[in-house]
Amino acid sequence: MNKIEKILNELCPNGVPFMELEEVTNKISSIRWQDQTQEQYHYIDLSSVDRNTHNISETVLITKNNAPSRAQQIVQKGDVIFGTTRPMLKRYSIITDRFDGQICSTGFCVLRPDNKKILTSFLFHLLGTKDFYSYVEANERGASYPAIPDGLVKKFKIPVPPLAFQREIVKTLDSFNDLETELEAELGAELEARKMQYQHYREALLDFENGAFIGSRMKWMKLSDIADFKNGKGHEKLINESGKFVVVNSKFVSTDGRVRKYAEEQISPVFKDDLLMVMSDLPNGKALAKCFLVDENEKYTLNQRICALTVKETNELLVKFFYFILTRNKQLLKFDNGVDQTNLRKEDILEMKIPIPPMKEQIRIVKILESFESVVNGIEDGLSAEITARRQQYEYYRDQLLSFMEIA
Repeated sequence: MNKIEKILNELCPNGVPFMELEEVTNKISSIRWQDQTQEQYHYIDLSSVDRNTHNISETVLITKNNAPSRAQQIVQKGDVIFGTTRPMLKRYSIITDRFDGQICSTGFCVLRPDNKKILTSFLFHLLGTKDFYSYVEANERGASYPAIPDGLVKKFKIPVPPLAFQREIVKTLDSFNDLETELEAELGAELEARKMQYQHYREALLDFENGAFIGSRMKWMKLSDIADFKNGKGHEKLINESGKFVVVNSKFVSTDGRVRKYAEEQISPVFKDDLLMVMSDLPNGKALAKCFLVDENEKYTLNQRICALTVKETNELLVKFFYFILTRNKQLLKFDNGVDQTNLRKEDILEMKIPIPPMKEQIRIVKILESFESVVNGIEDGLSAEITARRQQYEYYRDQLLSFMEIA
C-alpha cells in the first residue's frame, strides 16, 4: 500500500464529500475604472494563458483610458482562472505573485479558493480532469462561439478530501510537472547549443561580403531584380481560434510557427516557395526582417505587417538558397534604432543586394545547411515528443489520483 492509499484509508475510509465549486470558493470584486487615475495594470486576456504549460504570459499594460470593455475582474495571488469562452481549449492557470492585484478578462471564471476547504493547487489540478471537461462540454452553449456561464462552472461538484490528503495529492502531481520542467530545460540547452553551431556554419558559408566564395562567376543583384513584392492585408476582424487559414504575423514568424492565429478567409493568399518577411516590429524585437518559407498552397494568409517575395523564374537562383541568405541578412537591421517601432519600407527591402554564386555552389551550401536544419529539427521534434509523453503520464495519474468515491 503506497502512502496516498494509506492516508486515504485512514482519513476517508468511506469516501469523501463532494461540493459545488461555489461552496469552496469566495467572491471576487470588479474594478471601478471611473475611480482610477493613471494606474497601470497587467491585463490577462484569454490568449495570455498557454494551453500546454498553463502559465500566464504576453499580458499588456492598460489604464482607464485604453482598458478593453472585458477588462473588469481583479485577481489575487492564489486565484485559479478558467477560460469560459471556447472552454474546451483548456485555458486555465494559477495567479502568481506577479499578477496579484491585476486585471483579467470577463472571458475567465475567477475561482478564489477558500483555503480552509480546498488548496489552490488541488483545485488547479482538478480543472484539468476528464470529469470536469465532460461536464463543461455538456453545458457549453453556442455552436460557432461556444461558452459556458460562470454560474454553471461553479455548479460543478468536486471531491473535497481533508487538506492533509490534498497536500499529498498536490505533492505527487507537482512532481510530474517538475520532471517535465527539468526535462525541457535539459533538452532546451542541447537544442540551443545546436542552434548556435548551425548559426556559426551558416554565417561562415554565407558571408560573401568577406569572401565566403571567390570566383569570376559570382555576382550581386538587387532584390527587386530577383523577386516580386506583395504586401499583406489586415485580418483583425476575421481572426479566431480555429479557422481554415493560418494568419502569418510577426509572432508566427519569430516563433517558427508555434504561435498561431487563424481566419476563415484567405484575403491575402501566398503560395508554396514564397518567402515571407516581417516588415514591422517593436524596438529591439526579435522578428524584424525574419523570414518564413511557405511550404504549401491554400494554408496561409498574410498579415499587413508581412510582405511576400516571389522569386522570378528568369533567375538562376534556388529558392532555398535565397531563403538562407535572407534569414541571415544584416542589411535591414540597420533601420532598427532600438527606440521606436521599426517599419521597413518596400524600397528598403527591394534595394537589398543579394549575392548569387554559381548554381553548383548554391546547391552545395543548401545541402550543408539543410543537414544542420535536420539535426536541429530532430532535437526539437524529440523534445516535443518527450514533453508530450510526460504530459500524458501526468494526465493519467492526475485522473487516477483525483477519482474519489463520494461519501454516502
